[in-house]
Parts: sequence; C-alpha cells; structure tokens
Amino acid sequence: MLLVITYDVNTTQTSGAKRLRKVAKICERHGIRVQNSVFEVLVDAAHLVKLKQELSETIDLEQDSVRFYRLGNSYQHKIDTLGRTGLLQSGEPMLL
Repeated sequence: MLLVITYDVNTTQTSGAKRLRKVAKICERHGIRVQNSVFEVLVDAAHLVKLKQELSETIDLEQDSVRFYRLGNSYQHKIDTLGRTGLLQSGEPMLL
C-alpha cells in the first residue's frame, strides 16, 4: 500500500532539530521525499508496524506529530500533481 507520511517536529530547542533530522532520515530510508516534510512510502502491513514503531521511538509524543495517510494499493489514480515533480515517482521501477 502507498502511504503519505507528514511530520511536524518542534524545533524551538536544539533537541528538536536533532529529532527532525532523525525523523527525516528514517523516512528517507523507507520512501521518497516529495516535499520538505512529506514522504511517499510503499509498505506492507508488517513494514508499516516497524516504521511506526521506529518513528514513535524518535519523536517527542508531547511536542511532535507524524501523520500517515493510506492511499492503498490502487493509488495511481488518486494522485494529481501540479508543478515540478521528483525524478522518481512512488511505485515506479528504479533503473540503475
């Protein structure tokens, strides 16, 4: 299934900036950044559980938030884009 993950990390303190970098790195390992704090991630149910656990251990649950939008498996017709897009779209094969 395709997820859109968005996050907002409170960076008013130095510890928040560190958490922000960690959250971004976790999301980069699992998906494609489509905007500053927005990632598209293709996962199965087990992978989603692991990803949520990893993020919940990283953020401050009192100050930060992470949102997961499930677009499902037939997401190709649910995404419209205006303007510049990345070189690689979620779900497309990567040729090396």
